[in-house]
Amino acid sequence: MQPHPPPRTPTARELRPGRHWYLTAAAIAVVLTVLGVVIGAYRFNNLLDAVDTDHQFANGDTVTLRLDPENEQTIWAKYPGVSPGPECDIAGPGAPRLTDPGADLFATYDETWTPVGTTDVTRAGDYTLTCSSRALSRYALGDSEGLISFAVDLIPAVLLAVLGITTAAVITLVTALRRRAHRKHLLAAPPDPSHR
Repeated sequence: MQPHPPPRTPTARELRPGRHWYLTAAAIAVVLTVLGVVIGAYRFNNLLDAVDTDHQFANGDTVTLRLDPENEQTIWAKYPGVSPGPECDIAGPGAPRLTDPGADLFATYDETWTPVGTTDVTRAGDYTLTCSSRALSRYALGDSEGLISFAVDLIPAVLLAVLGITTAAVITLVTALRRRAHRKHLLAAPPDPSHR
């Protein structure tokens, strides 16, 4: 009776699925995470420029704006929170009005700005804007996006990163488990007669 030779240990190249799936998983994680970071940085850069605090005006000042229907402007106010809050009026061609901008917030190093209204005009032209309140207030124009909008806009960026990392983890886990199962299958197989 001949003793059986020891079972042959399969090499890493023989195992399926191939190790390239680990690199694929890492590439997916890196690409989606970087894409999420780029989107987040872009949104943050837009947030920094949302309110033009360099060009402020005070209670009772009349400001002339060139507006068109496609580019709405939001009036932001810095005031001590005394009720009632600031009120603004807009005049110009057509029937301009100010719409409710919703709840939001814009913060700088030492100031907090809240939206008062968003311009809604039907045609391009020059419009006059006057704002007032009972408290000492300052006003500035800007985009309609503040911190709350920024947080909402960050959700897709965060989800991209989470998706990338989760997908990479799943691919890595499935690849490792299938390679392990394939190794066991190769070890359990009868010896190949050509290797004698």
